[in-house]
Amino acid sequence: MALREVLKFPDKRLREVSTPIEKITDEIRELANDMAEVMYDEPGIGLAAPQVGQTIRLIVVDTEWTAEDAEQNPLVLVNPEIVEHSGRISWTEGCLSVPDFEADVSRASHVKLRASNLEGEDLEIDASELQAVCFQHEIDHLDGILFIDRISRLKRNLYTQRRKKQLRRELEEQSGN
Repeated sequence: MALREVLKFPDKRLREVSTPIEKITDEIRELANDMAEVMYDEPGIGLAAPQVGQTIRLIVVDTEWTAEDAEQNPLVLVNPEIVEHSGRISWTEGCLSVPDFEADVSRASHVKLRASNLEGEDLEIDASELQAVCFQHEIDHLDGILFIDRISRLKRNLYTQRRKKQLRRELEEQSGN
């Protein structure tokens, strides 16, 4: 079975606000499993449902995993929300939906997150540093926000121009020009 495709900027579906999950179904569990497979394959440490074309409030995160470490322990979060935040940290972020670009983003250094797991059990997670940044980044996706929306307009515009040129080149190559 082929992995789900990760949507790439400037795909307009990445800007849609996701709807809450009312009921955890087998389809939701299958989507979560597919998302974890995509996240590890890319490789990444987080993935939100909108990145694979599903506008629901579901994320998978594994900030402990590295490409060298075979152990995978994805944290699946249904309807995640940040209920408290404190401190500031600047972190160099990248994104599977924003190819070939990284930038420093200022975020809360500590967050308290509430969500449910796939069994419908309520979770509350106190996170800091990388995990806090990852939670904020993925929840932004659920609200139609990309990390490039949190950097300077100049850097964002430069990336946007470069990305559009890259897409034009790819189209030209596909059409045989």
